[in-house]
Amino acid sequence: MKTGFNLLLWTTHVTAEHTPILKSLKKAGYDGVEIPIFEGMPDHYAKLGEALDKLGLGRSVVSVIGPGKNPLSASATERREAVNYARWFTDCASALGADILAGPMHSELGFFSGDGATAAERKRGISFHRAAGDYAAKKNMRYALEALNRFESYFFNTMAQLSDYLDEVDHPAIKAMYDTFHANIEEKDPVAAIKTIKKHLIHVHISENDRGTPGKGHVPWDATYKALRAAKYDGWITIEAFSRALPALAAATRVWRDFFPSRESVYLEGIKQMKSGWAKAK
Repeated sequence: MKTGFNLLLWTTHVTAEHTPILKSLKKAGYDGVEIPIFEGMPDHYAKLGEALDKLGLGRSVVSVIGPGKNPLSASATERREAVNYARWFTDCASALGADILAGPMHSELGFFSGDGATAAERKRGISFHRAAGDYAAKKNMRYALEALNRFESYFFNTMAQLSDYLDEVDHPAIKAMYDTFHANIEEKDPVAAIKTIKKHLIHVHISENDRGTPGKGHVPWDATYKALRAAKYDGWITIEAFSRALPALAAATRVWRDFFPSRESVYLEGIKQMKSGWAKAK
């Protein structure tokens, strides 16, 4: 198991000015960080990767799909833009030195059709992921697709839906993420859902039920860590928490109030919670 922290708590674009934060996370005991890739070019991420290497921090990356490039769209132009975006994202992540491409990289974030996913949208999604998977595989990278709750996405919301979809995609570079926040909303049994997705599972987001500090809410952490260990999971467990510091991101994630006294308290208390919980789950 490797412990990580998602930099979206501070920024959507990591630059040299965030070096003190990276150093603080390393000092706190994290094995690595999750870098958001929403803008920039590969050269920028290559330099950032060098800085992470010097600090001894591993890395995964996260991104979302914005307007005009929805892979589920009936518009062939939008679908082409989705593939182009996936290639750009993969190129940036490769330059950074990451091998996990995490997030809801399956549909336009915040877009709702007013209905559930259709057979045509599913077919378009599968075509997109096979193309994106082929490109990622050439660079020894894999997607960890994230099922979001019903208030953020309609394409798929549960581990059963995600698992069925990945069975149909049937691509070695297109895999799954388990996120404790979304599972807490959508799963009838969030812990049992880990067993449902385990054959595809390559990434885990640790997030409290209110998006705050892990261990300060009602997510069943002891049972969650036991289920992950029982599933023989041994990848990243990465804290994802959000605050009001970034207004656009706060609006997108529906964060209307602060959930913790400081961002430092989240990563300092969070690392203790993850390490002790994992150790107890033997």
